[in-house]
Amino acid sequence: MIRLFVGLGNPGHEYEQTRHNAGFWWIDALARGLNVQPRPESSYFGLVARVNNAPGTDGPIWLLQPMTYMNLSGKSVAALARFFKIAPEEILAIHDELDIEPGQMKFKQGGGNGGHNGLKDMQAQLGSANFWRLRLGIGHPGIKAEVSGYVLRRPPIAERQLIEDCIQKSMDAVPQMLSGQLDKAMTKIHAKPPRPKPPKPEPKPEAIPASKEAES
Repeated sequence: MIRLFVGLGNPGHEYEQTRHNAGFWWIDALARGLNVQPRPESSYFGLVARVNNAPGTDGPIWLLQPMTYMNLSGKSVAALARFFKIAPEEILAIHDELDIEPGQMKFKQGGGNGGHNGLKDMQAQLGSANFWRLRLGIGHPGIKAEVSGYVLRRPPIAERQLIEDCIQKSMDAVPQMLSGQLDKAMTKIHAKPPRPKPPKPEPKPEAIPASKEAES
């Protein structure tokens, strides 16, 4: 099961609406759903919410938004995980993903960091890459040299809505994450919307009998 949900992002008003803070947006949505509010916890270098009665769980879970800036995210995650004895396999990192288009997301365990500095520091501080990741697509600017500026800019309204749609869809998989049914959570997250049914053909007009035509 997932015991620690970590949204990656940067603190500060100037970063709130930027693409790099998609992980923070996700935690905000989960916090609203669980009716909690992350609060500053200096011991864990971030905003933290503890939920003791989440449905389907047999113990508390934590929501975390590191306030260490993206490059030092692992400092915050490791501090909380070690204190509460949370294994890497019980951690979900939610982050922006350049290699996926807005409106798409992927759920997986382990793997590389893809050059994402938040993931890179988490791996270093936890000593493991075996945590889970929810990758929220933000698209790529097309030129590597423009990436740093791209992730620190606000997405257009239409792209932001696509990201928010993914966030809301992934909320449906949280009960499976909490109960340890991570394969079912993955199926829900990766499920494509059903194709719309084709319209029914209009009924053909009934033919008028020849006798009726003669009478008219």
